[in-house]
Amino acid sequence: MNIGYDGKRAFQNKTGLGNYTRSLLSALAHYYPGEQYTLFAPRITDLFKTVSFPQIHVKVPERFFDKKFPALWRSKGIVNDIVAAGMDIYHGASNELPAGIQKTKVKTVVTVHDLIFERYPETYHFEEKFVHRWKIKNACVVSDAIIAASKQTKADLIHFYKVPEHKISVCYQSCNPAFGKMIPGPDKELIRKKYGLPGSFFLAVGSITPRKNLLTICEAMLVLKGKKDISMVIIGDGKKEKEKIKEFMNKHGMGNQLLFLNELPQSKEESFINGSDFPAIYQQATALIYPSIFEGFGIPLLEALWSGVPVISSNTSSLPEVGGEAALYFLPYDHELLAQHMMQVMTDKNIVMSMREKGFIQAKKFSDQHHAESVMQVYQHLV
Repeated sequence: MNIGYDGKRAFQNKTGLGNYTRSLLSALAHYYPGEQYTLFAPRITDLFKTVSFPQIHVKVPERFFDKKFPALWRSKGIVNDIVAAGMDIYHGASNELPAGIQKTKVKTVVTVHDLIFERYPETYHFEEKFVHRWKIKNACVVSDAIIAASKQTKADLIHFYKVPEHKISVCYQSCNPAFGKMIPGPDKELIRKKYGLPGSFFLAVGSITPRKNLLTICEAMLVLKGKKDISMVIIGDGKKEKEKIKEFMNKHGMGNQLLFLNELPQSKEESFINGSDFPAIYQQATALIYPSIFEGFGIPLLEALWSGVPVISSNTSSLPEVGGEAALYFLPYDHELLAQHMMQVMTDKNIVMSMREKGFIQAKKFSDQHHAESVMQVYQHLV
């Protein structure tokens, strides 16, 4: 098969949709080397190095007009190039398909990651909601098959857009295999010194927005104040919400217990930008805390499970799908229960050992191989 992909995110997005496309293509090329994979991208960057995969090809706009207006090419003009390249299938890996592709003979697949903008519209600008809604609804209508990132996303597609259930396949994604490789002690110590990590700390990963609910962790830390010395290391950035969190912690004399890695000069280095330092950071954490109010998947949970790190997570949306029986759960705003869970992983070695063992078992359900197999089955049903 010749399979084409929307390659913009793979070369331009450092996290999220970029990670999804890169990990999917790498897994497919590894486990199904007999197929051909082509990324259609406005431009090429070093974020995705395909040289080690002879099955992966890259096509960029060649005509003057398409080079001048890459966004227009990606939304419409790309269709001519997809047809000319002889694609059997085109996979929109980031919630959308180019206009007019349904008029060709090319079979189409779209991955829908989440419908958070429908569940929490107040967290999006009107223009964002309109664009997201139009792209996803249109792609669901014209595509031959839909991949949902989780059962939660599948349920949302059926609920909000009345998409026929038989058209949707749930294909769980994997994460960077680097998280499953245990980092030697001396290498972890180098990372600890590089970022000034505390001797022990909890870890939070994700953008700092109200939906990510970092404030609940701060409230749990306040409950434990005086009982245990607790530090939080945060990978992620934000504006108003971050300032709100700093104000809360400073008010209670706990501002020095938060370390925002994105504020450090080291965050400008390539090893932070591409995430290659992250496994060593994860593997030194007491636990990952993920208090998000709603997620389409929750990749940090999977990264933590592969890293052998206990997971404490809110019990909403797709997160129990990812954490399974390996995680400790709490209602998103229940900082009292979160504080209890934090105390447990700090004081009970047996619970930590059990969580790690269950975590490795749970993580294997989301391997590169399983991801590649589930997506390939969707392709094979179309041709």
